[in-house]
Amino acid sequence: VQLQAYGGGLVQAGGSLRLSCAASGRTFSSYNMGWFRQAPGKEREFVAAISWSGGSTYYADSVKGRFTISRDNAKNTVYLQMNSLKPEDTAVYYCAAQWGSLRLSQPNYDYWGQGTLVTVSS
Repeated sequence: VQLQAYGGGLVQAGGSLRLSCAASGRTFSSYNMGWFRQAPGKEREFVAAISWSGGSTYYADSVKGRFTISRDNAKNTVYLQMNSLKPEDTAVYYCAAQWGSLRLSQPNYDYWGQGTLVTVSS
């Protein structure tokens, strides 16, 4: 599975962005998907995850109620809708694919996209 994340950019605090992650391959619908982010000078952290069917979603406490993860298996794409953005959301955002039981920790993810930069100005 090859992943390409896009949709990042510069936005003012309080604004919104929608990230997309396009996947190649016919098996996309079999993979759980996750979004992670890495802020400058910090370790990469979990943001959100969605099961292969879309029936289960999980969020980091820091984004709960503001971000929404979704997927369209017909389009081989997973999305991250980000609302009420804060300067501390500034980071490179990565999408990742995971086979098997849904896990939230990074070592469980098999494939990673290249990342897209989100910058939130105050």
